[in-house]
Amino acid sequence: MKHYDIIFTGGGLAALLTLSELVKNKSCASYTILVIDSETKNTNDRTWCFWDSNTTFNEISSQKWDQVWFKTEQLNNLLPLTPYHYKMIRSQAFYASIHETLKNHHNIEFSNEKVLDFFEEQNRCMVKTTKATYSCSKIMNSVFHSNWVTSQSRYPLVQQHFIGWFVKTKEPVFTEKCATFMDFSVKQKQTTRFMYILPQSSTEALVEYTLFSKDLLQKEEYEEAIQQYLKELGVTDYEILEKEHGNIPMTSYPFWKHNTKNIIHIGSAGGWTKASTGFTFKNSMKKSKPLAKAIMEGTDFRKLYKKNRFWFYDLLLIDILFETNQHGKSIFNALFERKNAPLIFKFLDEETSFWEDLQVIWMCPKKLFIKALAKRIVKGF
Repeated sequence: MKHYDIIFTGGGLAALLTLSELVKNKSCASYTILVIDSETKNTNDRTWCFWDSNTTFNEISSQKWDQVWFKTEQLNNLLPLTPYHYKMIRSQAFYASIHETLKNHHNIEFSNEKVLDFFEEQNRCMVKTTKATYSCSKIMNSVFHSNWVTSQSRYPLVQQHFIGWFVKTKEPVFTEKCATFMDFSVKQKQTTRFMYILPQSSTEALVEYTLFSKDLLQKEEYEEAIQQYLKELGVTDYEILEKEHGNIPMTSYPFWKHNTKNIIHIGSAGGWTKASTGFTFKNSMKKSKPLAKAIMEGTDFRKLYKKNRFWFYDLLLIDILFETNQHGKSIFNALFERKNAPLIFKFLDEETSFWEDLQVIWMCPKKLFIKALAKRIVKGF
């Protein structure tokens, strides 16, 4: 049985970001590391977006915007983002960039296997795959355990589910220098639904139909909504270059409670997805740095996480979206109608002062959140 110092079960975003932080420490060269994933990460299997005020990943960003649209039937707000930029990264470019960074670190191995089980016993950890059984000192797991969330009711789960088309049109219809962050002008059907447009040029864009709700739709319903939206934009002649789909868990479930001394859950499996938005890339960048430090220092993984006030804010929003999903549009409308996107983004990045928190909270529909707070007090935190 082969032994490693560290095994990553899953080789996606969280694992690769953590590895890129680990190798910055010269002592990492003495660690034997295995990354196990059933897939070879070398394709455009997803698109990540995040807002940022510096040059992070500029070299592999396929596009960035300094302003975005927020739309409803009544609003058509153009939101300046300064000091932020809204960035788009295709996964193939990200994978290639990180693997280029790691290629000369011969202590790191990659293997295409499906993980069947992993556990900690006494002072070592075990990982079983379809090909072999390995032992190791520490496990970084990014395989999502949906049953942890679905088998309990204290922390509800809202799905962020979507289908997107990369389209190329005959006529120029997209505003290249401005993304559409949320367009709630589409029929809500008692749920929270919006269109999302990431233009690459005046004739090419990712057009995505996104919902925050408990239940998924049939594939045809997403695609019919995209077709109708393009028609309303005046687009009748277009080519679909590529399609993507996804389902992102939005929940304040405390995944960190499943960490042990030597096993830590990372990425969406560890609650790294921002519960109130479903954004994962920026959160993973932030969390990979202290994790890498903790690995090198031999920190007990049970000591790494604790709840903060932003966890509580997210919990209330998820409670509302779970119980009264039709109110999502009114909440986001209240947040963005005043055109202060930088403050909202700073708040969602969990970087605001308490005074700034209060400014954001004051924008929200108060009755909805007071009612949610009262229910949560009864339910418990």
